[in-house]
Amino acid sequence: MALHSAPRLGVVVPPANAAVEPEIGELTNSAMNVHTVRFPVLPGKDLRERLETYNEVLPGTLSGFGDLRLDAAVVACTGSHYLLTPAGDRVLCDELSQRHGVPVRSAAGAILAAARAAGVDRLVLISPYQPWLTELSARYWQQAGLTVERVVKVRAGDRFSPYDVTTEELVAQVRAADLPGDSDDTAVLFTGTGMFTLAALAELGRDTGQVLLTSNLASTWWALDTAGLPAGTPAAHPLLRRLAERTVAA
Repeated sequence: MALHSAPRLGVVVPPANAAVEPEIGELTNSAMNVHTVRFPVLPGKDLRERLETYNEVLPGTLSGFGDLRLDAAVVACTGSHYLLTPAGDRVLCDELSQRHGVPVRSAAGAILAAARAAGVDRLVLISPYQPWLTELSARYWQQAGLTVERVVKVRAGDRFSPYDVTTEELVAQVRAADLPGDSDDTAVLFTGTGMFTLAALAELGRDTGQVLLTSNLASTWWALDTAGLPAGTPAAHPLLRRLAERTVAA
């Protein structure tokens, strides 16, 4: 498909997040043109205050795309939407969709859509977040009707920092957790749009046949589906093809 005629995906990104654009760009593999706007920098606010503010300023931030015609838009910040209930998240995204004339979904909402399409009702949660945000994430999934069977807390060195987790750290800590065997109704969810996951999933995927979900993978899957593009073609990214096999079967 010619670049000028490819569907357009708009992505809203936190200021210091370095993972979203390269991961979604690699996953879309030129099937969509990816355009981004960033949430404002909020000096002096702690993490929770920043996440709360992101929800408040989201309508105006989406307006930063101006007259650019989009085919789908993703809010690539799971943490801010974990502050909402799943129902509240969907209401907010529906309101934004109507206001901006484009389908809008949060990364959390995209994960939930992918999980349901794959017939998943149980999660093993891999989280690089601070404990309070990990608990908030688990509560969001439980409120959505999913059972969180286990939580694996991932550290970057000696601290919780999704932006700083290396591929080696992620692979080693997940393998050390000795995850349970394969189950058709269970997915391993790597939460956090700012944690680089693609290289780790390529390696960890050899250890398990379970559904593997990440914030950026699910967001890309949802965007392609929304734009009417298949995710399971031979030219698609291997992780998308793997997910598409389960969602088609479901």
